[in-house]
Amino acid sequence: MTYGKTITIETQGFSDIKNITPTVQNVIEKSKIKNGTVCVCAIGSTASVTTIEFEPALVEDFKDYLNKFAPDNVHTRHGDTWGDDNGFSHIRASLMGPSTVVPVVNGSLLLGTWQQIIVVDHDNRPRSRNVRIQVIGD
Repeated sequence: MTYGKTITIETQGFSDIKNITPTVQNVIEKSKIKNGTVCVCAIGSTASVTTIEFEPALVEDFKDYLNKFAPDNVHTRHGDTWGDDNGFSHIRASLMGPSTVVPVVNGSLLLGTWQQIIVVDHDNRPRSRNVRIQVIGD
């Protein structure tokens, strides 16, 4: 059985991080799937999905390290080509990846105690981000 839902979240860009764990769990519950997997995928080339301990200090550390890895103030050829100055956001998103897959056991996400599912919007402006939550199982 497969069940899916696309959600929209509002983000501020520059690696804004949103915890969507409760929303993903809600979609699993609506799916009536008890055992399987859930794939959470950001639609677009400048956002990522991963897991993290979603606490304020680590969220800020995460953003700092992303900016050290792919700084938002460095010239890119992409910016020259398209005039949008968001080449850094594509690099961050490509290296992190657009999706994550998490086991579903007894109708619940199988996550560690401090592990949450997050969407990271790397773009250089606020966005309405579509995220697909697809549950597969029985």
